[in-house]
Amino acid sequence: MPMTDHIELTFPSGSLSLEGTLTIPRTSPGPAALLISGSGPIDRNSNSQHLAINIMGELATHLAASGIASLRFDKRGVGSSDGDYLATGFHDNIADAQAALDALRARPEVDPGQVFVIGHSEGAIIASKLASNSQLAGAALLAGTAQNGRDLLTWQAAQIASTLPKPVQYLTKLVGRDMERIQSKRLAGIERSHEDVVRIRFAKLNAKWLREFMSYEPCNALRRAQAPILAITGSEDLQVDPADINLIGQLVPTPFIGHIVDDLTHLLRKETAPASLRTYENRARRPIDQSVATLITEWMVSVARNRQGSQR
Repeated sequence: MPMTDHIELTFPSGSLSLEGTLTIPRTSPGPAALLISGSGPIDRNSNSQHLAINIMGELATHLAASGIASLRFDKRGVGSSDGDYLATGFHDNIADAQAALDALRARPEVDPGQVFVIGHSEGAIIASKLASNSQLAGAALLAGTAQNGRDLLTWQAAQIASTLPKPVQYLTKLVGRDMERIQSKRLAGIERSHEDVVRIRFAKLNAKWLREFMSYEPCNALRRAQAPILAITGSEDLQVDPADINLIGQLVPTPFIGHIVDDLTHLLRKETAPASLRTYENRARRPIDQSVATLITEWMVSVARNRQGSQR
């Protein structure tokens, strides 16, 4: 296993300073990946105050063992980064990821011609946007989607409702509390709002992010991709439709590899019992599935090798 260095890195995004960890194998300069976490107030490792899923922390370790550098960073208003998380929009997150990509590419330990992006969930949508950059070596979309945010959130409500115990499903229908209808009503209220932050049932919501996310069309970015795409989603994912893998493959004009991994959940852990949001905490205590990490590194090594060969 190559020796690695961990560098605390500060980089600008507009008027803000964001912070992250640059993990560098001592075999550098060589290939590198920007790691982009999913939605919510989560840090560089994909952990929040209430749930530690550590996806990007584990991926950074796995990549380093394969001689691949990586940069992962705290979101605005999270961890050591400046800003206000609740007031941050989806397009702000795209801008921050682009700033992180620029910072990574500029590092002397990194080969700028072999820089990839790897995104999970919301991060996968952002990664597909960055894939329109012709300088990018490739983009890996983990639990990504081709649906706009409003359709996705409605789809999620239907999946979550189906995982509730049968008596609860019956009671919610009996009293008219259909989860899809409730979700649709709440989303419509947020779409009509103008504030960055709104309060619903005593909870503050990042309304700016939700409005921008609901109106964003990932299909448009996928059609403009200029880098090879790897897409991985689990068959037991309740937050994105595994069938989107095929749609992504139809949309991108670049070399594409897609995998629907049996029994894999949205947290990139395998679950043989019926998928349910109630088991999230138990799943998060396990490591991410190593088959996913292996698929990513093998694809990156192959793309980097082909890219080097074509440049000779």
